[in-house]
Amino acid sequence: MNTLRSILVLVLLFSACKSAESTMDISISNVMCEMAENPLAVTKTQPRFSWKLKSDGFNVSQSAYQILVSSSAEKLDANEADIWDSGKANASQSHLVNYNGNALKNETKYFWKVKVWNENGTESPWSEPAYFRIAPAKESLNPTWIGAITKAESNLPEGRHYHTASFKKSRRQEIIDASNPLAQQSIMLRKPFSLLKKIKDAVVYISGLGHYELTINGEKIGNSQFAPLWTDYDKSVNFNTYEIPENLLNEGENVIGVMLGNGMYNTVQERYTKFFVSFGPPTLFFKMKLTFDDGSEDLIQSDESWTYSDSPITYNGMFGGEDYDANLEQKGWNQSDFDDSNWKPVVIQEVPNGELKAQSASPVTIQKQYDVQELTQPIENTFVFNMGQNLSGFPTMKVRGEKGQKIRLWTAERLKDDGTISQGGSGKPYYFEYTIKGDGVEEWQPKFSYYGYQYIQVDSINYKEEKNGEFPTLLDLKSNFIYNNSGEAGTFECSNAIFNKAHELINNAIKSNFQAVLTDCPHREKLGWLEEAHLNGPGLIYNYNMQTFIPSIMENIKDAQREDGMIPTIAPEYVVFGGDFTDSPEWGVTGIILPWMYYEHYGDDALIREYYPVMKRYIDYLTLKSNNYIVSYGLGDWYDYGEHAAGYSKNSPIALSATSHYFYAAKLFAQAAKHLKRMEDIDKYNTLVSDIKTAFNNEFFNKETKQYGTNSQFSNAVPIFMDIVEPEYKEVVMQNLLTDIKNRGYRLTTGDVGNRYLFQTLARNGENEVMYKMNNHYDTPGYGFQINFGLTTLTEQWDPSKGNSWNHFMMGQIEEWFYGSLAGIVPDEEYPGFKHFFIQPEVVGDLTYVNASYESVYGKIVSNWERNGDSFILNIEIPVNTACTVVLPTSEKESVTVNGGFFDHVQQEPGKTSLNLGSGSYTIQCSQ
Repeated sequence: MNTLRSILVLVLLFSACKSAESTMDISISNVMCEMAENPLAVTKTQPRFSWKLKSDGFNVSQSAYQILVSSSAEKLDANEADIWDSGKANASQSHLVNYNGNALKNETKYFWKVKVWNENGTESPWSEPAYFRIAPAKESLNPTWIGAITKAESNLPEGRHYHTASFKKSRRQEIIDASNPLAQQSIMLRKPFSLLKKIKDAVVYISGLGHYELTINGEKIGNSQFAPLWTDYDKSVNFNTYEIPENLLNEGENVIGVMLGNGMYNTVQERYTKFFVSFGPPTLFFKMKLTFDDGSEDLIQSDESWTYSDSPITYNGMFGGEDYDANLEQKGWNQSDFDDSNWKPVVIQEVPNGELKAQSASPVTIQKQYDVQELTQPIENTFVFNMGQNLSGFPTMKVRGEKGQKIRLWTAERLKDDGTISQGGSGKPYYFEYTIKGDGVEEWQPKFSYYGYQYIQVDSINYKEEKNGEFPTLLDLKSNFIYNNSGEAGTFECSNAIFNKAHELINNAIKSNFQAVLTDCPHREKLGWLEEAHLNGPGLIYNYNMQTFIPSIMENIKDAQREDGMIPTIAPEYVVFGGDFTDSPEWGVTGIILPWMYYEHYGDDALIREYYPVMKRYIDYLTLKSNNYIVSYGLGDWYDYGEHAAGYSKNSPIALSATSHYFYAAKLFAQAAKHLKRMEDIDKYNTLVSDIKTAFNNEFFNKETKQYGTNSQFSNAVPIFMDIVEPEYKEVVMQNLLTDIKNRGYRLTTGDVGNRYLFQTLARNGENEVMYKMNNHYDTPGYGFQINFGLTTLTEQWDPSKGNSWNHFMMGQIEEWFYGSLAGIVPDEEYPGFKHFFIQPEVVGDLTYVNASYESVYGKIVSNWERNGDSFILNIEIPVNTACTVVLPTSEKESVTVNGGFFDHVQQEPGKTSLNLGSGSYTIQCSQ
């Protein structure tokens, strides 16, 4: 492979592509600090700066940069870098440039901007100004937690083994009855304060557990629906940081209002719940730092001076729903001039065990809203509203009625045969209930609970018109789709209807489960099963900005890791299921695979460095669990396909699956040791990799039949993908795999774990036509079957009628093939982060076009192709400061034109033609 330097030399020779209208001007966009836009709680002492470059020219690169960091916006505007001036640094680096100035102060805001010079020395304008805040020092937070009741008085259960499926109903009720009702209740907390001087800066640090809603003078602060993001509260507790706009603060009295809900912090409630786990009753930490124009400061903190009252939310459970009694509202409770004489003083609560940490991942917010698409009345006075989209979220409703009337919204993702809703596979009972105050049109939506649903059933109501005076009237109903606000990174479409719809279904399922953690489903469990993060990792990264989210997954993994090194199947580990459902290698290896995926796509090895001890402890754990380097436990290829009931691997040996992942994890860890120059580990773990490989081949490879394990698709694909098979046997093992696929009518037999390895083994070994046939049909197993089923999200099983959840993304591994093979956008492991990358589209089946884009850390990459007869046309965009090797599906070197002209630097390979290009927009045409 050519080095990046030689590639750039070649592209500079390329003059035929330069347009006369193009300029060599260069501009800056997307300035980021620690991969976030204007972050408010940076924890690194040397923050890293990144920016993207834009230019209409070709082969444009950065030759130098200058960064200014100032203590105020005014100084920055005047180019007064009183904090740090990098000077003109002759470097092409535009991603993750380290701050190298004087020590930065905690709880301080800094302002910065950057300019660059291109390869010809042309200087750019300064970027738009940006800013960042350094997070408080741990000791300065000195958190005091307040609430209505202490943990000791709550009588809430402690422990991680309260899986409700193992309890009799009577035992569940005993636990609920034993707890103090006040410990489960949503409360409102209030703190008035006065301002006598002009404010320069106001910053809030807050953590309300399980979840909170913060208001200042009645105005909600932030757009989060469920803040802070979930963690293992015995290990880590997130806090959020907000800048309070000056216009929200009044001269004189102001009021802080906080409402608290249970969230995952306390799941001991009636109705449905997956498990009973409580870290304590709802609790609040709050700190507001006020800086005045005269330079003086003041602190407002959570302490004994706050008061509380019961909120109108009379029930809230992350698994059971939410009830709201509008008659209990206290108008103006979070504003000045409110009589709080009946409110009670808070108590000082026990400090949560977890370390208080700044939340860096994006919040969960309302992203889309849907109106009613269809209305039926399966039973008299019972309305079922089809909202048109299965999703994670909650309704918003408008209602009118008499005081005390109730309206109950039942939500579900499927219907029974009689047309009423069914919660049988998603956890029941779950509903939202609103008690009317009788004050005209009332609007309400829940605050502290969500569910996966498409249908809403409401009994005993009028709809739109008042036909029955005994019933309240539902005037309007909407459905709110909530998911993480990290932002979308990719687009994909093609000429194949099945692939387009599969892409839509998969992404709706991803979004539904893209919450505080990557959940398995948005209703029944809401748990962070880890295997989805690495098996769907490339697809997640192509579609979404995971730069700040993947680090939060790794932090949860670190918190969940046991003392003996075991990484459990779920993180945070709110409940201990036991056995293979707690400890399965295919799940645990996420802690080793994910940092490498992150490095490959984002060019940041910070996770490899930070979590190296986590990786090492897990490899050593698997070694202790092995017998002569064979690991023989776990779930295997979970939900593999066949006539058998879905669950544990049936088609392939569990030991083959576990040991292959042991090998893969050891191999990546050995690479990490080499990457970090941990000399004491390199030889040791390279030897371990070799020993596992030898043991695996001795145990599972049949030299006579040239097959692994049971000759299943999983058994043969995994050793090829992981490079376990010896080179002399690879081709025949591949043929065994292909024979099985063809004998089954081009149908797969893999499951949750095996799909990625099967798909990518085919894709990376020249068998994309087989991959196309295997997925281009409307039978089961396949995405087409789910499309014909009329679904709007991907389901847990290939046949939705056999599975519980209709909103799982675990089978969505084809996304990697859409982007990496059909569009051909592939990172180069030698130059992580798409500094150099490949566009190598696979033209397969009857596809006539593919259009795709990916927003890399350097800018948007575009790969759009079409074929018309014997002609192949490829339109691409390569970001400034990067280079790309384009591999074309032609062996006719002479037919290649670029932007209408012939290109002299075309390289020939068997059946392929490649060319190296710098930044710019290109139209490449060739014969196919």
